[in-house]
Amino acid sequence: MARTGTGERRRVNLALQGGGAHGAFTWGVLDRLLDEKRLAFDCISGTSAGAMNGAALVSGYGKGGAAGARQALDEFWRGVSELGLLSPIHRNWYERLTGSWNIDDSPAAVLVDLLSQVVSPYQTNPLNLSPLRDLLTSLIDFDALRKCPDIRFFICATAVSTGKVRVFERQEMTVDMLLASAALPTVFQAAVIDGEAYWDGGYMGNPAIFPLIYECASPDVIIVQINPLTRKETPKSAADIMNRLNEITFNASLMREMRAIAFVQKLLDNLPKDLPVIGELKRMHIHLIEDEHAMESLGVSSKLNTDLDFLLHLKKMGQETAERWLRKNFDAIGERSTVDIRKTFL
Repeated sequence: MARTGTGERRRVNLALQGGGAHGAFTWGVLDRLLDEKRLAFDCISGTSAGAMNGAALVSGYGKGGAAGARQALDEFWRGVSELGLLSPIHRNWYERLTGSWNIDDSPAAVLVDLLSQVVSPYQTNPLNLSPLRDLLTSLIDFDALRKCPDIRFFICATAVSTGKVRVFERQEMTVDMLLASAALPTVFQAAVIDGEAYWDGGYMGNPAIFPLIYECASPDVIIVQINPLTRKETPKSAADIMNRLNEITFNASLMREMRAIAFVQKLLDNLPKDLPVIGELKRMHIHLIEDEHAMESLGVSSKLNTDLDFLLHLKKMGQETAERWLRKNFDAIGERSTVDIRKTFL
């Protein structure tokens, strides 16, 4: 693939969605973007798996630049796969035989889903043991992350007591904050930070866009979308209904922010283009890297599938999707949006 190694690099912000194992798609997207010598990252906002991806990237970048970031992402996802070997939740023989990545019929997955509706993680895991904490602690260099001068990093969590979004920044980042961003209340105990309990950030920002608008210089935001916005079929089974509810819930905050951005953009469209900022109003260029069709074929249960072959499949999908996006849209960076916000999100 051709690369441009000279000239000024175009700076972009990244907005990384959460979605469990589907975050490996984002791994592939980031791997390709990091290999693009014409690009540089200004800021990253991530939630849940997006926060993990962002933390690995910034930590690795702080130690070894783009190559260090790609290595850190690789080590993280391979670590996730190794951790998953200890889980009873895997595809059954029929799902493997038919090539399905979903685990809807896995006995362990069905049992865990049923238990989560009647038993809380405070009962199933009273000691709050967290293999994910151990993995993050061993693989993420938080000192390098906090001191990385090149990329600002934000993650969000949902305050349990108020329902408000809480944004944590790179310079204060701890493993507890990463865990807070991914603390699904039916799976994990709430993460407690400074006496406040937090749940998964996806409820209030998946991911949060506003820090990229108000805190970052670049007007370009690339959203890496892993939760399908639309589905053609109306869900009929109980599992499909819950799957779609999950997707709608975790896309709701992003759609709200996109509506606000569309309103401001419409306001600014009537002003001279050489007037990019008026008070706190800022002209933004929104981009979207996604494979809606491929993600539609994956049920919510596959977010628990951490088999390495599935993660590598998603990584390759992400790399190829990012490659297509760059070929089609690179020249628009710094100039205009490449996604119709109103058509896509409103």
